[in-house]
Amino acid sequence: MVSYAHVNPNLLRWARRRAGFGMDQAAQAAGVRSARLEEWERGDSRPTFRQAQMLAQGMHVPFGYLFLPEPPTELLPLPDLRTVGGVQPPSPSVDLLDTVRLALQRQAWYLEYLNDQGADALPFVGRFRPADAVGLVVEDIRRVLGVEIERGQRAWEIYYRELIEAAERVGILVMRSGIVDNNTHRPLDVAEFRGFAISDPVAPVVFINSADAPAARLFTFLHELAHLWVGSSGVSSGAPGANRREEVFCNAVAGEFLAPREVFLPHWNSSDVPLPHRVAQLSQMFHVSRVVVWRRALDLGLIERATYNEQYIAELTAFRLREGGAGNFYRNAGAKNSKRFARAVVAEAFSGRLLMREAGKLLGVQPAKIKTFAEQLG
Repeated sequence: MVSYAHVNPNLLRWARRRAGFGMDQAAQAAGVRSARLEEWERGDSRPTFRQAQMLAQGMHVPFGYLFLPEPPTELLPLPDLRTVGGVQPPSPSVDLLDTVRLALQRQAWYLEYLNDQGADALPFVGRFRPADAVGLVVEDIRRVLGVEIERGQRAWEIYYRELIEAAERVGILVMRSGIVDNNTHRPLDVAEFRGFAISDPVAPVVFINSADAPAARLFTFLHELAHLWVGSSGVSSGAPGANRREEVFCNAVAGEFLAPREVFLPHWNSSDVPLPHRVAQLSQMFHVSRVVVWRRALDLGLIERATYNEQYIAELTAFRLREGGAGNFYRNAGAKNSKRFARAVVAEAFSGRLLMREAGKLLGVQPAKIKTFAEQLG
């Protein structure tokens, strides 16, 4: 006897729109024709429990939601700092919601792990306030991470890697991904968010949307680090027009860290090439996007706001390139989880204190492949 699921037709429609699916895409997820899904959404017929489960899974919504009388109100579990020019951002996508929730789950496990070990609070988290001088915060980040001012002496990849390794070394979980968990069919939208920070005195987290351009990721990384230094959690868009106090401050810290005034000004003033070429040179030197260089020049009073706006729009329009290739799964999994977090999970699994299936769930790796994953971690 076939059992039918008494789902709420309005919730079916809500779930489909929430996922950004058209009728055909949602129907394909449930393994039925579009006409049948239309019947379900009208309430003319009902799916079987198996079909409803497939539909919920395909639309990335908890199965129980389909039976609610009204759509739930979904809020980001972190402060939403993406307001630009006083305009509220649109409701967070299911991809953003799931990414933040997954990071919080991993952070919660790691926090419990550290508490069991009697770990102390990290002194740099919340050491400053947005009212403090930008230079003081930049100087303290350099001191804590143990890095010197970049003057173009390293390649971008080396500079980026060394900064992330330094952050993890002092206790920060740095998570990087351009997709939701391991699902390559769910890319993260750079236009929606570029990163977020979870400010915790024991287990702080920085997440970087690696679907972004490489040089832009570096700015996001420093922006989110600044959030930790002022004890502020939140999801950031990285937009230059952000007007929230902490976002303005964190943008300023990132700009000063990556393109220090004392290095930037002499190079800018000594160059006699046209502005676009000058910006390209400085972009390469400081390993930042051209937008960051234009913004830095604006902040230092070297260009007019109109010039910046024009260049920003041009760069934003031009930027739609993405890095090709999926890369090595296990290396990507290490970056996705944070190597510091991953090593803790692997150590607990190998010691027998954590079941392999639980470790696999935390890492997004099949339990049978955890040994291979551990070898790739090094």
